[in-house]
Amino acid sequence: MGTTETRGPAPGRSAVLLALRHYGRELLRLRRLALPALLLPAVGNIGIRYVAPLLIAKLAGQAADEDGLTVGPALPYVLGFGVTLLLAEAVWRVGQHCLNRVDALGMEHLYVSGMDELLAKDAAFFHDNFAGSLTKRVLSYGKRFEDFVDTVTYRIVGSLVPLLFGAVVLWSYEPMLVVGLFVMIALTVVAATPLIRRRQRLVNDREAAIARVSGHVADSLMNMETIRAFAAERREAAEHRSRVADSRRLTLRSWDYGNLRVDTLIAPMSVLTNVLGLLVAIAFGGPGQGVEEVVVAFTYYSNATQIMFEFNQIYRRLESSMTEAAQFTELLLDPPTVLDADAPEPLAPRDTGIRFEAVTFAHTGTKPLFRGLGLDVPAGARIGLVGRSGGGKTTLTRLLLRMSDIDHGRILIGGQDISRLRQSDLRSLIAYVPQEPAMFHRSLRDNIAFARPGATEEEIHAAAAAAHVTEFAEQLPDGFGTLVGERGVKLSGGQRQRVALARAVLRDAPILLLDEATSALDSESELLVQDALWRLMDGRTALVVAHRLSTVAGMDRLVVLDRGRVVEQGTHQELLATDGAYARLWQHQSGGFLGENDESENDESGSDQPENGESGSDQPENGESESNQPENGESESNQPEVALERPVA
Repeated sequence: MGTTETRGPAPGRSAVLLALRHYGRELLRLRRLALPALLLPAVGNIGIRYVAPLLIAKLAGQAADEDGLTVGPALPYVLGFGVTLLLAEAVWRVGQHCLNRVDALGMEHLYVSGMDELLAKDAAFFHDNFAGSLTKRVLSYGKRFEDFVDTVTYRIVGSLVPLLFGAVVLWSYEPMLVVGLFVMIALTVVAATPLIRRRQRLVNDREAAIARVSGHVADSLMNMETIRAFAAERREAAEHRSRVADSRRLTLRSWDYGNLRVDTLIAPMSVLTNVLGLLVAIAFGGPGQGVEEVVVAFTYYSNATQIMFEFNQIYRRLESSMTEAAQFTELLLDPPTVLDADAPEPLAPRDTGIRFEAVTFAHTGTKPLFRGLGLDVPAGARIGLVGRSGGGKTTLTRLLLRMSDIDHGRILIGGQDISRLRQSDLRSLIAYVPQEPAMFHRSLRDNIAFARPGATEEEIHAAAAAAHVTEFAEQLPDGFGTLVGERGVKLSGGQRQRVALARAVLRDAPILLLDEATSALDSESELLVQDALWRLMDGRTALVVAHRLSTVAGMDRLVVLDRGRVVEQGTHQELLATDGAYARLWQHQSGGFLGENDESENDESGSDQPENGESGSDQPENGESESNQPENGESESNQPEVALERPVA
């Protein structure tokens, strides 16, 4: 089984730098806590690693000079040793207290800002990314801040600041001790840096493989019923094993490179540095301080070489945290294309009339679907959008919602250009029922109230009753408090569609967009819901997309779209009388079949582009083959789209 996600390139340098800037801004924002959090552990390390050993060295030097020690002369050093350790521990605790708050507050803010960034993305962005992969990325973006700050605090600042203190002490004994130490550190860094840079590519591949594993797991879990229906458990398990094995292979490759290439260089360099320190201390030690100098040199060089040996570990932790953070910030390098105007107009439409003026639109990388499209929808009019799959009906509704922006022309509501309005203001005018209603894994009540969170219980129940939700809600275990499952899996397709209609009722918006709003209902339920919809449309401007022509036959006007062009307009009776495209569709749904000549009449030169911009004969709106999969999911070339269930005079 092939993978379902192509292996994208690892995050580039710009994404890593952007992640560093975001993390740096968090430290700057929390600077009152971040400054003591970064410095106090380093101060504590100075006491533990350098001041305490210095007292022991002086004690050893005194013992060597006096051929032994007694309690009296040694007592000040012993007390100083104990006080130093106690103060160091106290400073450490204060620093840790501040660091805990920097980590927690920073992660909280990054979790929130990361979600805000995702919510600002275009609709097309979510079509190109796995939900599971995005979940991992946005959560890692916040979580890895803790690893980044802890590494900087404990491993970098906590080591380098004490090292500088140690260098000052060594200089007071013998300047050559400092020169030798920093020369060896510099040589180690120069030799190890190229190896570490090569290892970065391996880490990038490892993190990308982990993202692919999480994306596949989420994709499989979200489509578990489909997997079971096609007995594909073994195939999905095999695909999961393959991805996990790939992740394991790439993880071991990065780990082995660090162990066998980087560490095998640093280890002998650290040994050589310690030996050099002892030789310098012995060679340059002055009279009377040889023992003390040797002890100080050995201790301080050991601490310094420990930093050298941990250099690879420090870099590994930083690159791991920054690579994961960059997996998310990489998504931010391409800003959303649908944006509010710099100076948006206040929402003040003169009415709810809709006008498409010379609209040209093409999906990314495709030929234009609409070329100079014009359409007028008077305020309060009920307009049905009909036609073959790929004609542009759903795309028209999505453009009105500004899910995508048009390339040329204007779309007006009440005389206002929708591109000049805030997106939130625009969408507040519209109640939308999509072809496939989305359900949250929340209660039935919450799913209905999502349209208007401040609605009262009475308003929610009234909307549910209008959409005939109460008929099945009363049969659920907890009534309106029943959790509907992820994507509403505990509800049938018709029940989900009724919930979506209840949202539209509760929204109480002046404009209705209904995209196949009754396609998942049985005939009896459709009659009930149709009655509710007609009442809902009363006094509102309505655009209704339908393949089932009986749904829209009573509309004020029908607009027939074919491959991005308006080919016919009129009432049901007027269009039947013209014996054109609509009449053939009506005859088809009333029991006849579309013949080859009928289909060929629609295959005109220059009109070969359906909604998604691919070849009109091969690719309708939903991306499947048009000859096999029209919008309502049934074979358009082999059987009627939907038989007429309610005759219209």
